[in-house]
Amino acid sequence: VQLQASGGGLVQAGGSLRLSCAASERTSSRFFGAWFRQAPGKEREFVAAINWNAGYTYYSDSVKGRFTISRDNAKNTVYLQMNSLKPEDTAVYYCAAGASVILSAIKSRHAYTYWGQGTLVTVSS
Repeated sequence: VQLQASGGGLVQAGGSLRLSCAASERTSSRFFGAWFRQAPGKEREFVAAINWNAGYTYYSDSVKGRFTISRDNAKNTVYLQMNSLKPEDTAVYYCAAGASVILSAIKSRHAYTYWGQGTLVTVSS
């Protein structure tokens, strides 16, 4: 499975961006798509995840209420709509996918097998 991320850029605080992650295929009914981010000098952290089939969504506390993850099954694409952006959201955002992600591990980077290239999001104050 190959993932292609796009949509990063520079935005002012309070603004919005939408990231996209196109997957070459989905390999199981328990396929999950997710977004992680990594700020300079920090560990890669979970942002959001979605179950491709059922559409259940999961968020980190830091983005809940501001970010929305969604998917288009026909296009095999996962989106991350980011609203009310803050300077602390500045990071390289990575999309990830996994064929057998269990809920207890959904926020762990180790649960995901496939990774796209990062896309930089910079939020200016």
